[in-house]
Amino acid sequence: MQKVIDITNITKYYQLGQVVIKALNGLSLTIERNEYVALMGPSGSGKSTLMNILGCLDTPTSGNYILNGTEVSELTDNELAEIRNKEIGFVFQTFNLLPRLTSWENVAMPLVYAGVSKNKRYERATKILEMVGLGDRYDHKPNELSGGQRQRVAIARALINTPSIILADEPTGNLDTKTSHEIMHIFSDIHSQGNTVILVTHEEDVAQHAHRIIRLRDGKMESDKPVL
Repeated sequence: MQKVIDITNITKYYQLGQVVIKALNGLSLTIERNEYVALMGPSGSGKSTLMNILGCLDTPTSGNYILNGTEVSELTDNELAEIRNKEIGFVFQTFNLLPRLTSWENVAMPLVYAGVSKNKRYERATKILEMVGLGDRYDHKPNELSGGQRQRVAIARALINTPSIILADEPTGNLDTKTSHEIMHIFSDIHSQGNTVILVTHEEDVAQHAHRIIRLRDGKMESDKPVL
């Protein structure tokens, strides 16, 4: 198996006035290609901090992070931005769609930064929207879509650059139970097509869709077990 993520002895400290907050405290973790992992833990456990470091949105205070063979803890901000755009697809609880853009324009946005022509962007975005069941909504704006449809657009946008990893932060947090199940089925489909999926959630039933659950507490790994 090929390691996609290999972190060793990662720490992340924040200074709040005179107080030092240890968000991550010597965490080591390996995730291989095409794994489906859920990160769980109570508030303050460090899961959001870990998610930000894995997604190259933040850098560790100390320790090593190797993503697809690249040591990311030594990269510049521009290099981190490039890795984020190429290697990582993000799905957020709040969708983070641009309100004035249509579904296909929102989905195609990462391709704009990659310098892809408008025709190619449109072609690829509409194809991925069809894949997530929104082929008939490509020209709708976010305010014309339901919460579940908006999250599907966000998932399509995360997939547009064929990233190594899909990082999903509480992706069902704003959705009702039925819609949550539909969204989790899409993640299962994405995983079955060869993607590595990492999910941050506080909901046990959502985590059970993954194949491996890593639980954090006080910035350390509490357990790392396969889903039976």
